[in-house]
Amino acid sequence: MSQFVIYTDSGCDIAAEVLEKWGVRCQYLTFRFNDSEKEYAGNEMPSKEFYDKMRGGGVAKTAAVNVEQFCADFTPALEQGLDVLYIGLSSGISNTYNAGRLAAEQLQEKYPDRKIIAFDSLSASAGLGLMLSYAADQRDAGKSIDETLTYLNELRPGLCHWFTVEDLVYLKRGGRVSPATAIVGNVLGIKPVMHVDDAGKLIKVTTAHGRKKSLAALAAKYKETAKDPAGGRVFISHGDCEEDAKFLARMLKEQNGVEVELITMISPVIGAHSGPGTIALFFIGNER
Repeated sequence: MSQFVIYTDSGCDIAAEVLEKWGVRCQYLTFRFNDSEKEYAGNEMPSKEFYDKMRGGGVAKTAAVNVEQFCADFTPALEQGLDVLYIGLSSGISNTYNAGRLAAEQLQEKYPDRKIIAFDSLSASAGLGLMLSYAADQRDAGKSIDETLTYLNELRPGLCHWFTVEDLVYLKRGGRVSPATAIVGNVLGIKPVMHVDDAGKLIKVTTAHGRKKSLAALAAKYKETAKDPAGGRVFISHGDCEEDAKFLARMLKEQNGVEVELITMISPVIGAHSGPGTIALFFIGNER
């Protein structure tokens, strides 16, 4: 039996059945729409329904996992004599990681013989998911929690996130672009090409004119920076635009010979900030 358990949060955008296959336990951030008091956990509304509501004008607000929830989630494993490794959504995007860190510190006092580690992935969506897949590989290969942590620290600086959005209004709401930029960009069909930087924050790098050119820009970034362009592990996430995700996957295959390992839907807690039509590409590069 493995001597440590991997935990994460729903900022990873990996389906529950895939996390179960990897042996990763998940705590869910929540969201609600402005016109309703009902709060949903990240897995309580089908993503398709969520995006349809957004396209209809719905505005969703998200909430981080709190310390008490993490304590309740970690405790059963500790009671079983297992160590805990929590790999969380970037602290540059959400307070969820800090809640997991505080929970780990509190529980360490109660379980001094156990190792309880909170690791800031500085990653989001399937970028966090990609990191989890590598962590699970390390655990399954018999590596200790400390060896796995060392591996993740070495992996993190090269975990590349590149993405583009269909509608700039969602980035405007989050303060990522100005209202004027959002209006002009949508009228002219200008699409931002963004990434998550070394501090785990969203940064605009360049722009492309039109959807297909923005997807081509993502493929170009892969070719420029991927550590193993022909054989690396590649994930794509999308905001209810699977055909565009498949188009990007075909482009990567044609240009580099690489097979995309996982195409996944962006969950409501990430999609609330990026909107329908988001496409994101994740891989290991020489640098972020």
